[in-house]
Amino acid sequence: MRRRSRYGFLLPEVVTVRTLVLSVVLLLSLVLLLPTVRAYVAQQGELNGMRDELAQAEEEHDELESQLGRWDDTRFVEQEARDRLNFVMPGDRPWRVLDPESVVDDIDPVTGEAVGDGPVRGFDEGTPWYDAIWTSVQVAGDQPVDDSGPAAP
Repeated sequence: MRRRSRYGFLLPEVVTVRTLVLSVVLLLSLVLLLPTVRAYVAQQGELNGMRDELAQAEEEHDELESQLGRWDDTRFVEQEARDRLNFVMPGDRPWRVLDPESVVDDIDPVTGEAVGDGPVRGFDEGTPWYDAIWTSVQVAGDQPVDDSGPAAP
């Protein structure tokens, strides 16, 4: 016959002090080991992330080493000097290609007509430089061109 507790519950016959102690020990060990196992799993994830970063760093290192090795080749150095520094080798003819969008046409934006040489660009070779400058100053100020030259101080 089964025993009843004071409150009317049926107690199993196998509940002994030994079973009760064993269950308390198992529960206590679970509570103590759970944080350790959780930390182990977190550290394994962190370790895998570090290994991925290391692999990326090694790939970048290999790429940089190969770029550094290219600088030992004189042809590569000459090509980089031409591209980056606009160097020209003796005997070469330099060409500068202009961007078509940045080149301004010789068209007056106000009138839409072609702009000619005008009085400033049309000087003879015998014209002194100071006369050319004075004429350009007069043209810039919309003054009539006076061929007498600059005024004496």
